Amino acid sequence: MRIDLHTHSTASDGTDTPAELVRNAAAAGLDVVALTDHDSTRGHAEATAALADLDRDLTLVTGAELSCRLDGVGLHMLAYLFDPLEPEFLRERELVRDDRVPRARAMVGKLQALGVPITWEQVTRIAGDASLGRPHIATALVELGVVETVSDAFVPEWLATGGRAYAEKHELDPFEAIRLVKAAGGVTVFAHPQAVTRGEVVPESAVGRLAAAGLDGIEVDHMDHDAPTRARLRALADELGLLVTGSSDYHGSRKFVELGACTTDPEVYEEIARRATGARPVRGAGVRR
Repeated sequence: MRIDLHTHSTASDGTDTPAELVRNAAAAGLDVVALTDHDSTRGHAEATAALADLDRDLTLVTGAELSCRLDGVGLHMLAYLFDPLEPEFLRERELVRDDRVPRARAMVGKLQALGVPITWEQVTRIAGDASLGRPHIATALVELGVVETVSDAFVPEWLATGGRAYAEKHELDPFEAIRLVKAAGGVTVFAHPQAVTRGEVVPESAVGRLAAAGLDGIEVDHMDHDAPTRARLRALADELGLLVTGSSDYHGSRKFVELGACTTDPEVYEEIARRATGARPVRGAGVRR
């Protein structure tokens, strides 16, 4: 089985619609794909409906990638198979989502003050109906020729955490995020915990604190982790009794990574599904050829 547990669609900052993501996952030979848009479940219904049109089996894991902050450092928490209508968790996700527009406006203003000819109209055109995020602003910088790729915008000179054009946003305390996801029947995995190219990361000692609070796993096999980092994180997960996942963190054409670039062991996936009580993986009706 090929299992990719971290992808994004146009419901946040990916370039594939949820339906396109499902079709592309099937075409890439995946057996299981998780849709984990930033702080949003808006793409779940469309992705689920698209399963019926496939000509091969594909299982969809519903989820989200939550924006969190610990001791002043941003981090992302993957949440899987939770009840999206659980009131307290829904209210917190809406707070994070609603803060995206004023935050994006602040970053556009900072870029303009730095002499970049970016406009709010340009950024909203790029975002369309998606929840506004830094990747949409980064795409505008690519269009303007300020940087060559979206990844090149996530540096201290521009949009990296603490960078010249960075702006804070409402983010969850990760311990509270774990509590909320658990209360909604979901499973939590710390996303790309040592992605140092993106900016400051929390110390590895924090993983132990999160594990004690109920964290289920850490995303080890990820494009932003080199081989020594993966080995170190795998040992840490083993020491703390955490699940180890791998995924592409696919964003469509916005990033140079393919679906299934990194994958999760089937036994780990089965354990995630076993622990979840808020929702179940959705298996498509396609017939494998």
